[in-house]
Amino acid sequence: MYLLGLYLGDGVVSRHRRNVWRLRIFQDSRYVELIAACKSAIESVIGRPARAAPLIGCHEISAYWKHWPCVFPQIGPGEKHKRPIELAAWQTELVRTFPRAFVKGLIESDGCRITNFALIRGKRYEYPRYFFSNRSMDIQGLFRWACDLVGIEYRQDGPWNISVARRTSVALLDEFIGPKR
Repeated sequence: MYLLGLYLGDGVVSRHRRNVWRLRIFQDSRYVELIAACKSAIESVIGRPARAAPLIGCHEISAYWKHWPCVFPQIGPGEKHKRPIELAAWQTELVRTFPRAFVKGLIESDGCRITNFALIRGKRYEYPRYFFSNRSMDIQGLFRWACDLVGIEYRQDGPWNISVARRTSVALLDEFIGPKR
């Protein structure tokens, strides 16, 4: 489910010759551990090495495989936020079973953990906060659903952002995500 979250966030699958498909997921070059985790997730699915190639400011983690459409039936033409994104029944059951891994993949592709602050009567208060940002209303809905399964409180923060700021929910996310590294 972690890999599904990464794909829905920063991934793309394209068709190549002889009905072979290529999965590409892009990760910021500053986060070496996330690049390694993405590469490991791909390798655990396909059973052989994936490639991590440095680009300007990011790494492209990729692998060719004939079965990517089986793993990601969401593959389709155009950008994900301009077409319907729905989980297959078997994916829905897996997310219900492993919602934390799915949320982790989504956050580690299209999310962040920041230190937010508020000024109250002239005094500055700082607190950690998570954001998930995606233009697809369907993917946002999947994120909210998975958060509900885990017990994470969230709120919409503009058209593309979902914020997790309540102390107990941030602590819960910190248990299995934490700051990007």
